[in-house]
Amino acid sequence: MNSRQIVLGVLLLAFMAGCTPKTTEPTIANDKTGEAPTTVKPPKQQETLSPCPKFMDAPNPDDAETHYVLYRDFLKVNEWNKAFQMWKKVYEVSPAADGRRNTVYADGIRFYEYFISQTQDSTLIDTYVDTIFSIYDEIDRCYPEGGYVPARKAFDLYYKYKHRASKKEIYDMFKKSIDTDGINTPDFVLNPFSALLVELYDSGEVKQDEAYKYQGMVRKVLDNGLKTCKGKACDRWKIIEEYAPVRLEYFETVQGFYPCEYYMDKYYPDFEANPEDCDVVRTVYSRLKWGGCSESDEKFRALIRVGNQNCKPEPGPAELAYILLREAKYPEAIEAFQKAIEEEEDVNKRANYALTIAKIYNVHLRNFPRARQWALQAADMRSGWGEPYILIGRLYASSGPLCGPGTGWDSQVVTWPAIDMWAKAKAIDPSVAKEANKWIGRYSQYMPNREDVFIRSLKAGDSYYIGCWIQTSTTIRTSD
Repeated sequence: MNSRQIVLGVLLLAFMAGCTPKTTEPTIANDKTGEAPTTVKPPKQQETLSPCPKFMDAPNPDDAETHYVLYRDFLKVNEWNKAFQMWKKVYEVSPAADGRRNTVYADGIRFYEYFISQTQDSTLIDTYVDTIFSIYDEIDRCYPEGGYVPARKAFDLYYKYKHRASKKEIYDMFKKSIDTDGINTPDFVLNPFSALLVELYDSGEVKQDEAYKYQGMVRKVLDNGLKTCKGKACDRWKIIEEYAPVRLEYFETVQGFYPCEYYMDKYYPDFEANPEDCDVVRTVYSRLKWGGCSESDEKFRALIRVGNQNCKPEPGPAELAYILLREAKYPEAIEAFQKAIEEEEDVNKRANYALTIAKIYNVHLRNFPRARQWALQAADMRSGWGEPYILIGRLYASSGPLCGPGTGWDSQVVTWPAIDMWAKAKAIDPSVAKEANKWIGRYSQYMPNREDVFIRSLKAGDSYYIGCWIQTSTTIRTSD
C-alpha cells in the first residue's frame, strides 16, 4: 500500500471523528516565532512535470480542476468540511495538480493539522500524524526538493510531535537536510538544529569535530540568508540571527573549540570602544587568552599595554584572583575570589569580588543561575548598589534563546523580569539610572503586544510567573 492509499484510507476516519469547523484557522506556525511556514514550500518551476497523477491524467480533467478551485475557495472562508470533501476528490485522481506545484499535498497537511486541533483523542491524533508524514513522503516522491522534506519532518517532530522520535533522530533529519541543501538550507531549520546541536554535544551524543562543522554551516546559511533575502523573508532571517548565534555561544565554554580569530573578531571591538574600562580590558584579555591567541599579535600587544598601564590589580587578597582571571583559569579564579571575600575587610571590595564572580559565570562559563546567585550576594554585601541588578536584568533579557525559540511569547516574556531588575537598580542607586534607562528603552519594544496578551486571556498589570531558569513572578506589560 503506497502513501496516497494510506491517506485515502484515513479520509473516512476524519469525518467519523465528528469535527466541527471553527470560525478561524488555527495557527500552526507563524513568522513571529521563527518557525516554518504554514504551508509546504512550493517546488521550483520545472520544465518536466511531476510523474504523479495530474489534472490531465484524471478520468475527467475538467471535474478535477473544478473541484480544485472549489475546495480552495472553501478554505479561504474556513469552510473546512466542505473544502475537505472537494479536496478528497482532487487527491484521489490528481494529487499533483497541474504537475508544477504541490498545493494539493500541502493542503492535505493543512487539513490534518486542523483535524488534530479539533480532537483530544490520542489514537485519532496518532492516525492523523501518520497521514501527515505519509503526505510528506508523497511530496518527496512527486516533487523532490532536495533536503526540504526531511527538514519539515524534523521540524514537526521537534515542535509538535516530540514523543514520536528521539532528539538524536530529529537532529539527524535536520543534518540530512543541511548536507543536501548546503547554504540554501531552509531558514526554519536553523533555530531548532542549533538548539539540538548544543544539547547533544553537551550530552556526548555529538562529537566536537561534528559540532564544529555544523555550527559553521549554521553561520554560513544564516549569512547567506541575510545577504540574499527579500521582503518579508528578511524578517524571518533576522529572527534567526537573534537566536542561533546566541545558542552557539555555548561552545565558547569549550576551550579549543573556536580558533583565536573567532574571539578576536567578537571581543576585540569591545576593547577598541572602551579602552579605559578595566572590566572590558580584563574580559577581552581573558577571552583572547582562552582562545589561544598569541601575545605577540599586534592587537593583543596593544591590549596588554593598556592593561599594564591602567588595570593592574591592587596588592591584596584578590591580586592572585585577578591574575588567574586574566589567564583564563576560571574555576581557579572563582575559588581565589571566594577566598579574597573571606579575607577582605572592606565591604565595597568584597562586594566587587562577588560581582566579578557573577561576571565570570555569565561571560566565561555561561552559567546564568550561578551568575545571578553571586550578583545577589554582591547586592547583599553592599546596600544601595544598583550594578548587580543591572547584571541580573541583562541575564534575564538575554535568556530569550534559552527559554523559548528566540522570539514569540516564551522568549518575549523574559523582558518583564529584566525590566523589573533595571527599575530596581535605578530606584536604589541613582548613579546607574542612565544605564538602567538605556536597557529599559532597548528591551521594552520586545515585550509581547496587547494582542498576544489578550489571546491568552491575560491583561496588563496582572501577575505572571516566568519559568525556565528564571523562576520568578513579574507584572504583565505590553509593547503597545
